[in-house]
Amino acid sequence: MTLKLPVYMDYHATTPVDPRVFDAMYPYFSQEFGNASSIDHIFGARAHEAVEMAREQVASCINAKPEEIIFTSGATESDNIALLGVAERMATRGDHIITCATEHKAVLDTANHLERIGKTVTYLPVDRYGLVNPDEVEEAITDRTILISVMAANNEIGTLAPLKEIGIVAKANGVLFHTDAAQAVGHIPLDVKEMGIDLLSLSGHKVYGPKGIGALYIGGANPKRKVSPVMFGGGHERGLRSGTYNVPGIVGLGKALEIAQKEMKVENGRFRKWTKQMFESFKDEIEGVTLNGHPEKRLAHNLNVCFPGIEGKALTHLLRTDVAISTGSACTTSSVEPSHVLKAIGLDESNIFSAVRFGLGRFNTEEEIEHCINMVISCSKTLRRISD
Repeated sequence: MTLKLPVYMDYHATTPVDPRVFDAMYPYFSQEFGNASSIDHIFGARAHEAVEMAREQVASCINAKPEEIIFTSGATESDNIALLGVAERMATRGDHIITCATEHKAVLDTANHLERIGKTVTYLPVDRYGLVNPDEVEEAITDRTILISVMAANNEIGTLAPLKEIGIVAKANGVLFHTDAAQAVGHIPLDVKEMGIDLLSLSGHKVYGPKGIGALYIGGANPKRKVSPVMFGGGHERGLRSGTYNVPGIVGLGKALEIAQKEMKVENGRFRKWTKQMFESFKDEIEGVTLNGHPEKRLAHNLNVCFPGIEGKALTHLLRTDVAISTGSACTTSSVEPSHVLKAIGLDESNIFSAVRFGLGRFNTEEEIEHCINMVISCSKTLRRISD
């Protein structure tokens, strides 16, 4: 096989649409183009059937019921609906939300907005691996606490949160539990019932589905008992998310999660082998390389490392025609501010700016892994020589 450059290794930022997903979506652009709400005729009825099948596929991936799935434009919108919707619905009961210092900006910025309008937010610290302590979650709960929001898997360092333990804490205290699972769904097993999760956000483009589609799981027969709508229109999605259905996107999301559920175990075995190979090769050839995130409780396809004495931006720039990697979250890479995630795990500024994230994916090959290893080592040594 001829190596095609550049090699893509930024699968945390986005993923290419799986050809099987594209094939499933294709008819709904021009042949089955009906409005899923126009069920008085066959065009709308077929579109409606496709949407409901996808709802079942999404629900199956997290052990939910189809009626507990609300389609959105992606995890950012789902996070906003979860936090803003709970804050409004539960306003008479409380005004305190607990979240974590390493959350995605979709949660942190929404929490900041809630503070500006008079709500109280506790931002819990994490340990050096990026783990939040469930005991500290419980200690932070007050009689005004209405929601705990902790992400399932960190988008920068790959650390997996103790969801089940936090879920137990939430249930014992009568507090709703939300998780941003954009990086986790389709990559690790998730069971909303077993983990005590009340609300879960997910996104299609992180799991080989299309961009612009996602979902929010809201547990229970009546989601409006937990969440107030934050946008209004035709009353779609049980009155919680109005707007004409993105039928091709919804079909693609359902198919993507169906595939991911079947192939997750085999893929993760391959990713663990490759990330171990990469990290050990870097350590052997580049002095001082360290791993960011938990060594075991982490996404199999994530590798975030510090290359001391080397600017991460300089390394990604030197590699850009050969290997596509990043220095952090796709939502904040244009920022000159140090990563809030790496700051939270205790890295100093020099180490923060030397960090690089590798996100492996379904379409990577052994040959690409070898090429990445060789190019990173070569470019790192070049940059070290220049800086000496």
